[in-house]
Amino acid sequence: MHTHILPEKLPDFAEKFGYGDFIHLVHEREGFANMMKGGVFFREIAKNCWDPEVRIREYELYRTSVQVVCTIPVMFSYWAKSEDCLDLSMFLNDHLAGIADDYPERYIPLGTVPMQDTDLAIRELQRLKELDFPGVQIGSNINGLNLSEVRFFPFFEACQELDMAVFIHPWEMMGEADMKKYWLPWLVGMPAETARAACSLVFGGVLERLPHLRVCLAHAGGSFVPTIGRIEHGFNCRPDLVAVDNPVTPRHYLNKIWYDSATHDPQLLRYILEVVGDDRVCLGTDYPFPLGDLEIGAFIEQMGLPSETVERIFYKNTIAWLYGH
Repeated sequence: MHTHILPEKLPDFAEKFGYGDFIHLVHEREGFANMMKGGVFFREIAKNCWDPEVRIREYELYRTSVQVVCTIPVMFSYWAKSEDCLDLSMFLNDHLAGIADDYPERYIPLGTVPMQDTDLAIRELQRLKELDFPGVQIGSNINGLNLSEVRFFPFFEACQELDMAVFIHPWEMMGEADMKKYWLPWLVGMPAETARAACSLVFGGVLERLPHLRVCLAHAGGSFVPTIGRIEHGFNCRPDLVAVDNPVTPRHYLNKIWYDSATHDPQLLRYILEVVGDDRVCLGTDYPFPLGDLEIGAFIEQMGLPSETVERIFYKNTIAWLYGH
């Protein structure tokens, strides 16, 4: 339920809009492409990042037949002008819809929306609903603003009303400019960003006010679950700072959120299963990127978990998160 895909070819959005370091692709050798952020190299991707047939074959090696697909977070482009981000989002969403139409038994799409403009985000969310998307992927913050900001509440409200699931993926990591060495934005910043998003939804009362909103956190919730003791203690010892918008303890929401399984650590996954329940963890891989679980659940199969728990992780919990049943 956590994989990324792009079209094989992207328009030159910077030329189209007349500004900005939008991602474009440069195909220099067969089977690979360079993602360029403006004129700066961002990442090399392989054919499995855009070819649905290649992905199906690779997944079959691990007895996996269905992939939930969404764009790569660098494509969010919340920094762009709202109408331009909507244009970009619609292009990416139409591509995802096409894949799901071509391979209905293999792919389930999650859309992207221009979160910097709540009205436009809701408009695209409504279109996605008409296209039979079960949900959307959004960033952990929106141009530095926490998800608890009042301006975003109508979007989450619309997600609940439209029965659309929300996948929160860390991006625009806090402190990134100060810790570029050692890949720290990905190794330290992303887990912190995911906890930031979770705490924002909890402390801001979003989950309390929208009890039927179905939210899943990437990378097993980042540092949210492992530090819940500290988070709860802060809530209890300084309610004047923490409990200002929601009087309910954060631990109450642990089993009201879904989490993907990408811990790369059986011991941590056991802890998460114990704390949040085995009905809240979904098989997430971050495929096809090297930081992901590219052996697709192999470590989970080797943990000696009850077969019922494995079934829940591998598909039942994802269906419950996406479709509410």
